[in-house]
Amino acid sequence: MIASRVPKTLLLLGAATVMLTACDKTVDGTAGTSQAPPPTAAPPASSENPFAARNQCALLDQILAGRGFSKATPSVADSQRSCVSKKPGDGPDAGVIGLTLQAGQRYTDNVADPSKAHAGNVNGRPLIEERQPIGSSGSCVIKLAVATNSRALIDVTNGSDTDVACAAARDLAVKLDPLLPKG
Repeated sequence: MIASRVPKTLLLLGAATVMLTACDKTVDGTAGTSQAPPPTAAPPASSENPFAARNQCALLDQILAGRGFSKATPSVADSQRSCVSKKPGDGPDAGVIGLTLQAGQRYTDNVADPSKAHAGNVNGRPLIEERQPIGSSGSCVIKLAVATNSRALIDVTNGSDTDVACAAARDLAVKLDPLLPKG
């Protein structure tokens, strides 16, 4: 008996709320409706951003300190989550390095060619190293796991030597690891 009253009570409370908010103002003695947008639900806990307190450009500058790279700037493709830094020249330390912090994407997502990728870890943090992710030699991406559903990507492009690009990406991953949230 009590169980059948609860849904009716909730229904009546909901109807009363709608009636009270549907006509919340008067204009010239006539009831008017509110134009306020409906409330939005809070995002689920799983979609929280573990990078909220971090700046990708500052992190990139920090891991590249002393190497002669330009000050990191937001990337053209994804300026809210990615930064790039460049160093002109032909040496093994020259090229373009990017850092992307992606909440809501696992480190195993979007591997373009699994035959050119392998799993590993940095200090116990899982990663995927992907050689030539867009098919061009001299490029390497390391995707580090951050929290349950987030990742940090280090993208190195240095000309035509993929081995050198991957060695640089691994070195930067080691420097970046302690700066990332644990999870």
